[in-house]
Amino acid sequence: MKKITITQKRRKYDKGFKEEAIKLVSGGRSVPEVARTMGIGENLLYKWRSEHQTTLCLSDATAQTEIEQLRKQLRSVETERDILKKALLIFGRGTL
Repeated sequence: MKKITITQKRRKYDKGFKEEAIKLVSGGRSVPEVARTMGIGENLLYKWRSEHQTTLCLSDATAQTEIEQLRKQLRSVETERDILKKALLIFGRGTL
């Protein structure tokens, strides 16, 4: 018996194609419907959606970290401003 091997190349999808598929699912269409329409497997579409949600969570965490850093910086600048106001009042009284 001869063994017949068929090699299939994996199809690669560009970022725009993936985003369009995810957008359709996010818009209310079902995953099986979008998968049939676009000619891809349902599992692949579920994987893309999961990766997209993970990416969003990571970007939310990054944004939260940046917000905390900016709040610290704001408190520091407010403290400096208050000190300068007090110094201005003290030195202003001495000259009057």
